[in-house]
Amino acid sequence: MDVAAVKRILSLTIACSCLLPISGEGTSEDNYLNTVQSAAPLSCSEGFTELGYYNGSVSQTDSGSPCLKWAEFPDYVQQYPGRGLGDHSYCRNPDRESNPWCFFRQSSGAIGWAYCDCHQGAARLAGGPSPKSGRLEVYLNSQWGAVCDTHLTDRDASVICRQLGLGEIGTALQHSYFGPGSGLFHYERLGCRGNENSLLECRSRKFVTSDCNHGNEAGVVCAPPEGIGAPLRLVGGLEDFEGRVEVYHNGKWGSICDDQWDDIEAEVVCRQLGLGGIPKAWSWAHFGPGTGPILLDGVQCTGNELSLEECAHSSWGQHNCDHMEDAGVSCNPYTDGVVRLVGADSPWQGRLEVYHSGDWGTVCDDDWTELHAQVVCRQLGFRGRAAVAPDGEYGEGTGLILLDEVQCAGTEQSLLDCRHSEWGRHDCSHSEDVGVRCERGAETNDILGTAPVAGPLVRLVAGESRKEGRVEVFVNGQWGSVCDDGWNDLNAAVVCRQLGFVGVSKARSMAYFGEGQGPIHLDNVKCSGKEASLGECPVEGGQDAHNCRHSEDAGVICDYVPESAGDSTAPAPSCGQRPNAQRRRRRIIGGDKSFRGDWPWQVSLWLKSQTKGNHPLCGATLINSCWVLTAAHCFKRFGSDPSRYVLRLGDYHTEERDDFERSLSPERIVVHRKYHSQGWEYDIALVRLRGAKGNCVAFNPHTNSACLPASGSKWGKRPAACIITGWGVTGLSQASYLVGLSCAGDERRSAVICGRAAAGSLRPRVSQDERASRRRVVNDGSADRG
Repeated sequence: MDVAAVKRILSLTIACSCLLPISGEGTSEDNYLNTVQSAAPLSCSEGFTELGYYNGSVSQTDSGSPCLKWAEFPDYVQQYPGRGLGDHSYCRNPDRESNPWCFFRQSSGAIGWAYCDCHQGAARLAGGPSPKSGRLEVYLNSQWGAVCDTHLTDRDASVICRQLGLGEIGTALQHSYFGPGSGLFHYERLGCRGNENSLLECRSRKFVTSDCNHGNEAGVVCAPPEGIGAPLRLVGGLEDFEGRVEVYHNGKWGSICDDQWDDIEAEVVCRQLGLGGIPKAWSWAHFGPGTGPILLDGVQCTGNELSLEECAHSSWGQHNCDHMEDAGVSCNPYTDGVVRLVGADSPWQGRLEVYHSGDWGTVCDDDWTELHAQVVCRQLGFRGRAAVAPDGEYGEGTGLILLDEVQCAGTEQSLLDCRHSEWGRHDCSHSEDVGVRCERGAETNDILGTAPVAGPLVRLVAGESRKEGRVEVFVNGQWGSVCDDGWNDLNAAVVCRQLGFVGVSKARSMAYFGEGQGPIHLDNVKCSGKEASLGECPVEGGQDAHNCRHSEDAGVICDYVPESAGDSTAPAPSCGQRPNAQRRRRRIIGGDKSFRGDWPWQVSLWLKSQTKGNHPLCGATLINSCWVLTAAHCFKRFGSDPSRYVLRLGDYHTEERDDFERSLSPERIVVHRKYHSQGWEYDIALVRLRGAKGNCVAFNPHTNSACLPASGSKWGKRPAACIITGWGVTGLSQASYLVGLSCAGDERRSAVICGRAAAGSLRPRVSQDERASRRRVVNDGSADRG
């Protein structure tokens, strides 16, 4: 090992003694692995700044171990300021080593470091007639391999060309256009959005899980297609056929102002991009505002043009718009009568919407029964039971109401086979939008396992009772978690059966019960629901093969009993009471983990979006049955039109639908009359819920109001403590929504801590084993009192 490496180990032992193994700790195998990895530098020549610092996107060691985030080593970050270290896991060389390196976790759990292969994720074009075209090959794990052509898009190709420095425009080619490769395939899908700088930034990369043979190698040409005018792309949509329209001119991508933008221009855009379906124009930055230049304004087409550049338009770069007026397009392939479920976190439940004449609209719930729901679920491909959801379960729609008086026998194959009123004729409001729940087959543990358990041991960790928690399996002498790819209630049923539970089982994903610390043993588990143990279920790739992080750890709830979010027959609790508050607590960064129902007055404010899902904006507090208190600046950007927002009550995990969660539409927003958007004084607002006076929302153990001080109450200058609750990443991350804090003790200290928390920079003491979580977090004043 060279002298520089020895110096680094010595300095790290001092700076991060709580994390690195000391003498005698860890196995000899771990120490040998660390020595071998660290003593094998690789030659890297790309991705370095002029000062010699690596700033690429490689995030694993040369042996394939995933790098840890630099933010988990705050002392080291402070030791090397301005060297590219932060809340990411990219390899770096802050000490100016000739090769980048990173920290990683050894099999024993100890922390080591290793050099990185900075060629990881490199791309090349092979077998083409020029350097700008060829078969796409990617370098992974010391081997070049091809990419399947089935899902490769021009967006993916453009990112590859940008990474290779071959321009901004790429065209994807299929069927081994440039000849077959070696036979090794790395990727089945790249999933780039089109604006990334390298392949490693395309976070939806999918490794090959199905057969990909010679004849399926993808090709790329780094040049605009000939004869179609200025290149176009769609950015920011959920599907390839929709998004903000961006045009390429003079070496830059830029957006188009929506002045005079309508379906005729959309038709030309769809034609130029080779997309079928129904063209529809979108305005007011429907797919999000752009960040580059605004290149065109006043575009006016006749509808017969082959490219947008043939239409009349302003001079390039001349406009009177801002990015809130960016134009968008959808080239919708849907046909009349297609249905979808929206407003929920899973595709098998939600508010029913039907497609007709280019628009999505809701369906009125008049006389709806399970027979209607069965038809909808059958049309969507679900073969289990079906049910009509309670009123308002999935929120209210905002567009058209397209169907009413639907009459189904229950045997129809689609909703249009049922009798119904004329399209668009109804006597309903959006408060009567129907919701549907579908089941995907066997949902209960109807087969009890009595045979000896096959496969690894299973346990549930970090739940509120022994019947729930993060799923961990014991493999090769270590407990490890399971990735939630493909994780569903059938898998949960098998886990619960193996543990001896016989009731209904519920799957949870997105690290609902917190993130594990050890290895990830299983991914893409595919149970039929009848297995006696998890070891009997097929697993793609085998044990320890995965492409996940611990933020995707799977969990289950056994003997599951849904908790109703509706009205309760119990008397309403007094304000400030927390019937479900748990006494047990666990330390996480900046505060304590909150359990379901701990903070029943916690509300979240979300911005509505019909295409991309609702977006979280702010936290809020329920102060009585009809009013919610929040900050005025929450409405600074998008205005105070109540139809643009939705409020969540009784929520716990923002990425999972909770039984006791409700989404409600506000009726009115009242911003303090003295509030100015340029400052922070009088930063307070009230939101009125829909409903009769004093009876807008029913209280239950998961929904209750906070107490307000009596009129005329006087407060001392030094509060005993303050409590902040909310959702967010509980690690030291710039992406955190909010980190819990303590405002107790010395008055000056409290003010400083609260001020830093408001700015998002609170940094309390941290424990090495605590990780980020998208659950509600809280500090009750007991932690980090100095």
